[in-house]
Amino acid sequence: MGFTVVIDQFSTATSSPGLNIRDTLERSVDGLRDLLDGKRTVVLTGAGLSTDSGIPDYRGPDSPPRNPMTIQQFLGDPEFRKHYWARNHIGWRFMDGSAPNAGHRALARLERDGKVTGIITQNVDLLHTKAGSRNVIDLHGTYAQVRCLTCNHRVSRHSLSDRLDELNPGFAESVTAATGVEIAPDADAVIEHTAHFRMADCERCGGLLKPDIVYFGESVPRERVAAAYEMVDNSEALLVAGSSLTVMSGLRFVKRATKLGLPIAIVNRGYTRGDDVATLKLHAGCSDVLESLAAG
Repeated sequence: MGFTVVIDQFSTATSSPGLNIRDTLERSVDGLRDLLDGKRTVVLTGAGLSTDSGIPDYRGPDSPPRNPMTIQQFLGDPEFRKHYWARNHIGWRFMDGSAPNAGHRALARLERDGKVTGIITQNVDLLHTKAGSRNVIDLHGTYAQVRCLTCNHRVSRHSLSDRLDELNPGFAESVTAATGVEIAPDADAVIEHTAHFRMADCERCGGLLKPDIVYFGESVPRERVAAAYEMVDNSEALLVAGSSLTVMSGLRFVKRATKLGLPIAIVNRGYTRGDDVATLKLHAGCSDVLESLAAG
């Protein structure tokens, strides 16, 4: 249906020796700009957009094998849940301190210029909001809120962190000093020794606390999905940035755009499940492409 442009050192060196990587990028972005020109564009973003901010993705070409936690594990295994909270107590700080990259800033600029009407993000890192984007649907929630599964009371992750520090004095400092920290997606950190970690329950009812993000195996709230569908329905084009579209959570919006007959552009390193319906696919990093798009 569409066509793919591959932007990497091998393709430019072997197929067009007279072009450098920047020439190829700019010509490809020109095609993307022509496709989206004058159209109300909604952007669907995934973890590949945030890698330039130091946040790893799940399925990028260079990503290690990952076994993301499921909602069944979190609810059904107290030891697993303790291990998770210990990892999260370290990892969320890194995500909280992360800064938007050029791709996030470019999308915020495109929104201010009236070219992007809204963003649907599968990321939980709040980097779109930090960059200045206003019309953002955090499809899977964000790392910054924690919810009680019994009474639905919500508290900030900062507030819970203070309580966990009191229950586990010196834990964060000792883990970081002893082993360093490898950050995993969804505000996790890769650490092993967590048996002595103490969890916190809801201060209101004593119920189970859970980060207010959608885990694997859990459904996105219906009203959030409906709002995202409405955003696509009111658009004239869909741009996917940094998502492999492996899970239906994001792929459904590509299917919706296809049904509506909207042009679909995808910017992502590697294969995506939307490639066969894309009007244009750029196999490239998000930051460079989006920054060039906004500059035009």
